[in-house]
Amino acid sequence: MPFIKIIDSILEKILIFLMSILVFDVLWQVIGRYILNSPSSFTDEMAGFILIWLGLLGAAYVSGKKEHLAIDILLQKLNPKRQRIINIFIDFIIILFALSVLIIGGMWLVYTRFILEVKSPALGISMGYIYFVLPLSGALILYYALDSLLINIKST
Repeated sequence: MPFIKIIDSILEKILIFLMSILVFDVLWQVIGRYILNSPSSFTDEMAGFILIWLGLLGAAYVSGKKEHLAIDILLQKLNPKRQRIINIFIDFIIILFALSVLIIGGMWLVYTRFILEVKSPALGISMGYIYFVLPLSGALILYYALDSLLINIKST
């Protein structure tokens, strides 16, 4: 089994798990607020944190599957050789973004949250753990973009 398939499989399981936890968290929030008249203090914050992880890891997943939102009207009108050249350029832009914003910027954000000991108000956990998804998803997007870049370069 190729390494990319293993990453896809692990990422799918993580996303399914996070979505399940999010559903149960929001369900508990609704039951607590409207049925028990005793809203939980942490469910709102936890739902937000899970949504951040779900969104960023989901973005990495669809990036690897090439199912992300794209405007490809111009690309469809080009011949296959020019399409590969454009795809190589796009892969370079994605690599640059993943490295500079998600990995380097994300690691800086995680580092400063741990150093400054910033904690979430309701859960009391370090915000560094919450923001760790930035460099993690950046590394996944970088891996997928490098794989795509190598495939596009080999086919030219």
